[in-house]
Amino acid sequence: QVQLAESGGGLVQAGGSLRLSCAASGIIHRIDNMSWYRQAPGNERELVATVTGRGVTNYADSVKGRFTISIGNAKNTVYLQMNNLKLEDTAVYYCNVLGMTMAWRNFDLWGQGTQVTVSS
Repeated sequence: QVQLAESGGGLVQAGGSLRLSCAASGIIHRIDNMSWYRQAPGNERELVATVTGRGVTNYADSVKGRFTISIGNAKNTVYLQMNNLKLEDTAVYYCNVLGMTMAWRNFDLWGQGTQVTVSS
């Protein structure tokens, strides 16, 4: 069984920085993709950034140049470094991990979500 644990949200002033982390644990054979999504009140969940198991990254236009997604040395943790935060970045942020367990079963898991609030 694979589990995800998110951390790092909080309250920050506009222009500030936060780093989110999401660690996957369990009998993991392979991680194919790790992503961060966010959902603001009244809005649909949107993709913020994604990184493949080979390190290829992609970002939403709204965060390019400000956010950086990366994988930790242990390859089971994904980070989202958020710089120059704006009011419109306020949302609940969710990590999503796709991969395969040691029992050769695919998994598609979501973290519990962490609140990021940017104040003026």
